[in-house]
Amino acid sequence: MCLILFAYQHHPNYPLIVAANRDEYYARPSAPAQYWSDHPHILAGRDLKELGTWMGITVHGRFATLTNYRDPQRHSDEALSRGHLVADFLHNQQPPHEYLEKIEKQAKQYNGFNLLVGDLQSLWYYSNQQEQIQRVTPGVHGLCNQLLNTPWPKLLNGRKQLAQCLTGETVSEADLWDILTNVEKAPDATLPNTGVSLEWERTLSSIFIESPEYGTRSSTILLVGHDGSVKFVERTYHSSLSSWQEVSYQLKLKL
Repeated sequence: MCLILFAYQHHPNYPLIVAANRDEYYARPSAPAQYWSDHPHILAGRDLKELGTWMGITVHGRFATLTNYRDPQRHSDEALSRGHLVADFLHNQQPPHEYLEKIEKQAKQYNGFNLLVGDLQSLWYYSNQQEQIQRVTPGVHGLCNQLLNTPWPKLLNGRKQLAQCLTGETVSEADLWDILTNVEKAPDATLPNTGVSLEWERTLSSIFIESPEYGTRSSTILLVGHDGSVKFVERTYHSSLSSWQEVSYQLKLKL
């Protein structure tokens, strides 16, 4: 994913709410969210090149997602696939903190990443650029291609809009989709300098990204209720905002 907006232990009815966009090259093959045939307890999309994923949940309530850390000068084509960081957590039964301690020891084998992992008891964050395992505190948070809650324009805008959506007892999915499909670009004066061209910084500054070869491939809404009910909705885009396909799942966690 390249933008993850989430509310943790913030809403009265949903301990976890996630609204996220996955940005990727259109040519990279992937499958929409589904229960995996080789691991049927996992519900997630799948990168068909490396067989990892960007975001998923299990029927037992394990959740994980990640973003890349943008640093083109330090990118290595020999690095391990970051999508396995999510998939491996969903496969196993290690407590989240213990899993991140294991990942910390091999973190240099990957290009830059931000990783969120959790279960029904806790949610944790780790970046191999910061090298510090952190327990996520209750509140409304955001991750893009820097560290947790780095004040990039689209993160600040998206986090503010998400907080506004959560002032009542119900959560409007339409409002969440409106956040994720915002194509407005940030003013030049507010853009970060991440080592790419100004034109590319402009393109990447919108919440929903469109360009000839790279853009927002999918958007996901996840609602986890206190009663163990889960709603997982994913829209997969076909190279533009105007053409998409939706899959939706509702399940009851095995508590």
